[in-house]
Amino acid sequence: MKIKLGGKEIFYTTGSGHSDTDSELVLFVHGAGFDHSVWVMPSRYFARKGLSVYAVDLPGRGGSEGPPLSSIDLMADCLADFILQLNPNGNPVTVVGHSMGSLVAYSLGARHKDKVSKIALLGTSVPMPVSDVLLNAAEDNDHASIDMTNIWSHSSTGKIGRSENPGANNLLVGQRLLERAGDGVLYSDLRACNEFDVGQMPEMELPCLVIVGEADKMTPASAGVSVAENLAQAEVCSLSGCGHAMLSERPNDCLLYTSDAADEEDSVD
Repeated sequence: MKIKLGGKEIFYTTGSGHSDTDSELVLFVHGAGFDHSVWVMPSRYFARKGLSVYAVDLPGRGGSEGPPLSSIDLMADCLADFILQLNPNGNPVTVVGHSMGSLVAYSLGARHKDKVSKIALLGTSVPMPVSDVLLNAAEDNDHASIDMTNIWSHSSTGKIGRSENPGANNLLVGQRLLERAGDGVLYSDLRACNEFDVGQMPEMELPCLVIVGEADKMTPASAGVSVAENLAQAEVCSLSGCGHAMLSERPNDCLLYTSDAADEEDSVD
């Protein structure tokens, strides 16, 4: 499905569900170089629970028109407009973001808290520094940037292709998703992550779930724990032996924890 925002078409899926003006809304935000398809399993699950689900392609990714937005805050502002258009009744909105998407969710929750009820941050770090070698390769559209991003995102077990989903090869799936992004998209996304400045951000007051992978080399578990410790209302769930690509390495656990958080009242004990 598509809507117009700022004169550009933005693509999103609903998990094969139907929007309900009286139901709660879950908005899924993908990571750098990816698109809505990483949320196929969670979006279908929540849609079948009766929630209004939107897994969105950020501008310049997947089926959305470009160019890519150059900063995390601009992406968050775009999604604030997206929520306003698709949620005119102001129903409670849970924003779930992975990697770069977690920064977008963070910015959205802190700067547009009137539109969001709670957030879930998967594979997060605030700030989220990116190495020069990876940025330089991405700027040159060198395939090495895809290789580095993909390999570093997987645990040692994930690198050998093991998957909880029968017939899926985690490493190859990650590579193909990154390869189908347009030239400059991965660089734009990685640069946005690298330049994200939480120093000017309003204090995060919303309930928050943080999911960390104990074998995550891109956003170490300690960084995710640190994010949670600096939030007023946060719960941490840890995935043993899991890398940064937790949506493919541990999809069932991610779904379980996110579902539990979405089902809770708007507070975290």
